[in-house]
Amino acid sequence: MDRTDRRIVQCLLRDGRASFRRIAEVAEVSEQTVARRYRALVADGAVRVRALPGHALPGDQTWFVRVRCRPDATDALADALAAREDTAYVSVTSGGSEIVCQARTGLRDQGGSVLQRLPRTARVLGFDACAVMHMYLGSGSKWLAFDDPLTDGQAALLHASDPRQPATTDRDGAPREQDGPLLAELARDGRAGVVELARACGWSKSRVSARLEELLAAGALRVAVDLAYPRFGFHAPAYLWLTVAPGRLNATGEALSAHPETTFAAAVTGSANLLVTVTCRTMDDLYSYVTTKVGALDAVHQVDVVPVLNRLKQAGTRLHAGRLIPA
Repeated sequence: MDRTDRRIVQCLLRDGRASFRRIAEVAEVSEQTVARRYRALVADGAVRVRALPGHALPGDQTWFVRVRCRPDATDALADALAAREDTAYVSVTSGGSEIVCQARTGLRDQGGSVLQRLPRTARVLGFDACAVMHMYLGSGSKWLAFDDPLTDGQAALLHASDPRQPATTDRDGAPREQDGPLLAELARDGRAGVVELARACGWSKSRVSARLEELLAAGALRVAVDLAYPRFGFHAPAYLWLTVAPGRLNATGEALSAHPETTFAAAVTGSANLLVTVTCRTMDDLYSYVTTKVGALDAVHQVDVVPVLNRLKQAGTRLHAGRLIPA
């Protein structure tokens, strides 16, 4: 990826629905160039932008599961987990004998959730599950580990025009049954334009525009930008399971979530009470991250570093050969 590609992606990570015009101003290229490069990145499986529900449904719970299995069964089991709709991340780790899976359970489950199925799977030797108690999603919680990050001025330029108007009431921002077609189209393509969305929903363009702004402003929708990190030269993802002093768990989680290398941070149940996922360029960079940034936090008592050998699913999107596969 060249400098223009990286600037486009960094703009999207800050605002997944930023207009091509605003991105062009930051990238210092034409609007047509940005549009062409973005479509090429999507077609190459390097980038995917989606708009997803901002809040979990009542009764939903997110889990991280570490599954130990026979090495000769790892690939088949990981593929089966990745094919499930209730999993978001599936990775093979620990020399190929462990699978780390992020799964969701809810009140709608009728005995078929991942946690209920794993004990009955012959290929599984054992598993540990931890529930996510709190995710750290502060304003700085974005993966931005590029060698040439945007300057403060460039980041400000991205938001300098076309400001979004907040929703007028909480009720206006709450998802409604008639929002179904709009939400489905945005889940497929988070950058879908007003004309495309109006056609899919059978609504007027003004109604689509107003409703979309209401949902985004109320937090009922969040724009997620997914990257195929190897396409950008980052080949060392890892899970960090940390044991942190309980009284300093929140401050430690906030600090780690703000690091450019961090893709996810959450307080979890279990003996390791903080889970952080990071994506570094090389193993040397991962070593430097653990020894300098994590090692500088006094509240961290222990760290279990688990490198990812192969990621089959990421943020709900399947991967093949290091590329995102459209749904």
